[in-house]
Amino acid sequence: MELARGALRKMQTRLETPVAYEMVLGASRVPLNGLLGQALQLEFLGAINCIHCERLTKKSFNQGYCYPCFRRLAQCDSCIISPEKCHYHLGTCREPEWGAANCMIDHFVYLANTSGLKVGITRNSQVPTRWMDQGATQALPILRVASRFQSGLVETVFKAHIADKTNWQAMLKGASEPADLELERQRLMAVCADEIAALQQQHGLQALMVLEQQPVTGIEYPVLEYPRKVTSFNFDKDALVAGTLLGIKGQYLILDTGVINLRKFGGYQVALSQH
Repeated sequence: MELARGALRKMQTRLETPVAYEMVLGASRVPLNGLLGQALQLEFLGAINCIHCERLTKKSFNQGYCYPCFRRLAQCDSCIISPEKCHYHLGTCREPEWGAANCMIDHFVYLANTSGLKVGITRNSQVPTRWMDQGATQALPILRVASRFQSGLVETVFKAHIADKTNWQAMLKGASEPADLELERQRLMAVCADEIAALQQQHGLQALMVLEQQPVTGIEYPVLEYPRKVTSFNFDKDALVAGTLLGIKGQYLILDTGVINLRKFGGYQVALSQH
């Protein structure tokens, strides 16, 4: 039985216990938690539409964009991956209005427990969505900064002492051991105190606000069983993905036959069926 078809987008989430997931296919929203333990099939229908301009494209770039949009849009620039390379202040932003609305606003620097402890950054409006998209089981904001550029400077300081990336295979093999994020925050602030103070002196105390006594957000995911070995599906190689849905974590579906990162295939025309 077909449940929906349309252009795939990243799954929508709500912070519940466990996280509530919806698959987005065009105008359709399919609740997924109730499908745990069911046999599902995802079929790539052979067409890809850019998630920005919707034009047909033979190849997807940066998780869903056509090549012209990939080259033109500020949200596809290298500074999105490496915010310390932000060049808005130089007057060379690809889209100054987009940069003002999305980058020159408050961001959080945070600690998260994904495949282990890591540091990350996100816009204020993306808390706690960013943490759920990464598969974090715990998260703690540690600084509030006035721009994406400044968050990148802080992250660069911290990542000399802690990971800044998630090992997605390890993240999908089970829940990380609980960690004392407050203790880790204190450790990082101590070893990086001089560098953080220098950034505050350069940008202003109000631009880099250290957060203390913040609550740790705990996150549980709808998973019946984690895989012992992680094998990933790729619509570019295999148009048909089928199996029993055993769990959902981050932006991944965990099937008994393998896992698939739905965010990676943004814009792909897909049909979802239940068997």
